[in-house]
Amino acid sequence: MPEQHLTLQQLNQNIKEGLKQSFPGAYWVVAEISEIRTVNSGHCYLELIEKDETSDQINAKARATIWAYTYRLLKPYFETSTRQSLTAGLKILVKVSIEFQEVYGFSLNIKDIDPTFTLGDIARRKMEVIQQLTDEGVMDMNKEIELASVPQKLAIISSPTAAGYEDFIKQLDTNSSGFKVYHKLFPAIMQGDEAENSIISALERIYEYEDLFDAVILIRGGGSTADLMCFDNYMLAMNIAQFPLPVLTGIGHERDESVADMVAHTRLKTPTAVAEFIIDQITQFNDYLLDLQEQFTQEIMQMINNESHRLEIAAHRFQPVVTKILANKRRFPAEAAQRLDYSIKNYFDKQEIFFSHVKESVRYLTKKQVRTGLQKQQFMASQLKLEVNSYLRNKTQQLYLSQRTAQLSDPKNILERGYSITTIGESVIKDLKNINIGDEICTQTKKGKIISRVVKLNVAK
Repeated sequence: MPEQHLTLQQLNQNIKEGLKQSFPGAYWVVAEISEIRTVNSGHCYLELIEKDETSDQINAKARATIWAYTYRLLKPYFETSTRQSLTAGLKILVKVSIEFQEVYGFSLNIKDIDPTFTLGDIARRKMEVIQQLTDEGVMDMNKEIELASVPQKLAIISSPTAAGYEDFIKQLDTNSSGFKVYHKLFPAIMQGDEAENSIISALERIYEYEDLFDAVILIRGGGSTADLMCFDNYMLAMNIAQFPLPVLTGIGHERDESVADMVAHTRLKTPTAVAEFIIDQITQFNDYLLDLQEQFTQEIMQMINNESHRLEIAAHRFQPVVTKILANKRRFPAEAAQRLDYSIKNYFDKQEIFFSHVKESVRYLTKKQVRTGLQKQQFMASQLKLEVNSYLRNKTQQLYLSQRTAQLSDPKNILERGYSITTIGESVIKDLKNINIGDEICTQTKKGKIISRVVKLNVAK
């Protein structure tokens, strides 16, 4: 056993004295918070680390303490200045004294903190992410995707218990216009170290069903700047920028614009604002349809009025033609009777002349020959009378049939019997091959007109 030796307490006391002599004052140190916790007594215990910027490997580690009386001052000062709380992952510049206790060993006692350094580091990292996305040409990729005119099928990424999610659903489902919007929640962690991977995982699940949705809605109910730091992450921004569906964000932080907001198709301040934007898009399209409907109705009414006017003109033109035909038909019997009367008179005049010559020729014949001649004359007169009567009856019958045919052919009488006339344009439809589905046809009846549109044709084979 060596003659000289130290107890562990003695060794630690020597180390404590040596550190106190070597590091008598306080020093400003840059480090990243790896772990942080506050105990009931009000003391805050941290684990500080330093990482290699290239490999992300931890090069140094130390325990640190902020005693309760100091923590009560530093905490509100830091949060007021940076608008975020002290949390793991933050890079800080702190003023520390080196402490060494025989029982607990080496630690750093934090006496002050510079919030401007943290703000600068956060801003620097955010600008580096923005610059990297810009250099890779993906900043505006999602903005170039066309948003559906009626975005009614929405994939939502949010925490199911978030107040912002509940506000969004309520605003969407109870809209004053009564529009129906289908929405499917893809749950995700929306803050902390696990938020990035959780949101990316939700995007990957949506990607499997991208054909079912019109847009992706990324929402949460606000929070501190630290809570929203995950939305400045490079990998999350890259996934949003390159996603095949338009991404709408409503993260709920009005003062700062995250990188996720910048690469998204549309950035809105709150989940409620996103819901209002969706309803407004649908309302605009609905108004557009109403305008089209009104325009279509006006054009159809104008077409109907034009066709009615054309039909009235056609009717006015048709009536004189029919009247002329009927007048011609009425004149025909009178002219026929006049011609027949002239023919009969002419015939008898000729017969009278003929018989006068015969009479003179047979004057000297015997009575027998005269009697025979008279008998023949009477016979011929009887035959002639019969022929004339027969001829008159035939002509009278033809005249009656002509009048009857003219009456039956009169369109007014046709319509009176219950028939109708169907036209397409100015042409009468005689064959179903002359019309097509979608054509507008006009049916003239006894008491009015019927305007129809052809929706189905049954053509007999």
